[in-house]
Amino acid sequence: MSGRFLIRFYNASARKDYERLDGSQRKLVNIALRKLETRADELGEPLRGPLAGCKKLKWRRDGLRMVFRLGDDGAVEIVEIIAIGRRDKSAVYRRAEQRLSTGE
Repeated sequence: MSGRFLIRFYNASARKDYERLDGSQRKLVNIALRKLETRADELGEPLRGPLAGCKKLKWRRDGLRMVFRLGDDGAVEIVEIIAIGRRDKSAVYRRAEQRLSTGE
């Protein structure tokens, strides 16, 4: 483990979001994931409303967003990636909200 935070995907759908990214988008996300491993508590912008407790990272030029939240399992601090995708009419936020509300 290279940092103080363990990165994991919220569920299989969140992992599929990552796998669907093209090469250049995946490269940007990988850089962010490495930063989150060490500084997750300092990075991101807090979200409000139904996604309160979550944060977002955004790549404005690429229109890409990542929604994540911090937690711990008692021994390790965890960053859960909930959704990754284009901002396109807030679809990534709706997808994150749906995943958290249904648990899927």
